[in-house]
Amino acid sequence: MTTTAPSPAPAARLPSAAPRTGVRLGACALVLAATAGCASGPGANPRDPLEPFNRGVSRFNDAVDDAVLRPVARAYVDVTPNPVRTGVSNFFRNLTEPWSAVNNLAQLKVKDAAESWIRFNVNFFLGLGGLLDVAGEMDIDRHPQDFGKTLAFYGVPSGPYLVLPVLGPSTVRDAATLPLETRVSLIRQGADEIAVRNSLYALRLVDARANLLRISSVVEQAALDKYTFTRDAYLQLRQSQAPKRGSDTSDGGDYEDQSEADGPAPGPAALVPR
Repeated sequence: MTTTAPSPAPAARLPSAAPRTGVRLGACALVLAATAGCASGPGANPRDPLEPFNRGVSRFNDAVDDAVLRPVARAYVDVTPNPVRTGVSNFFRNLTEPWSAVNNLAQLKVKDAAESWIRFNVNFFLGLGGLLDVAGEMDIDRHPQDFGKTLAFYGVPSGPYLVLPVLGPSTVRDAATLPLETRVSLIRQGADEIAVRNSLYALRLVDARANLLRISSVVEQAALDKYTFTRDAYLQLRQSQAPKRGSDTSDGGDYEDQSEADGPAPGPAALVPR
């Protein structure tokens, strides 16, 4: 007697969502980096024990950038008037202000949190939804923050330097915050239509890459080793942005920048700044 296996139930249709791609890329990178850790040699940079893995991802990112992102960004710059591009950058920058307010408050920076919240509302209601930086004209300063910096503020070490597929430079700590950062994104919260949401994510990526065109050209011309230059510049930038807690110290081992022992440091995204 022959038995016939029941046919599998049809797969449920899952909505495509751009933010999930970034989260999955980050998760995969963390897993692969963990398995690649043994590839580090004795002469590896203590801040970058995953260098062989990171260089491989960097080469992949460069290939994607050369084939897709850079040409699209250049076309965007060529066909879009500068005032329009400025408005687009202002719009996406303004969407980060509420999350900056939350993280400033978590870091006990009440004044900075208040100014971030005021900036968002002023620009949203008086600046055509954020296209105009009215708050900047009113001398209300920006205080950009993210959850990676908040973790650093409370002494969580940055962990090794990590290059994420497409998203670029990060650290293990900051990459681990991507699911939360994506979840609270105002694009995700405010755009119900998946097509609209994905279009906004794509425009944000193109806008971010367009803003980096000049910098990337300088790096390619000046740096003998683009990977090393990018890594060191990124880590120094995140270190300079790190919140300080007076005499707070953290046990970061070899993975931590020396300065982070005196007060926290660094978080991701060459192509998608927070």
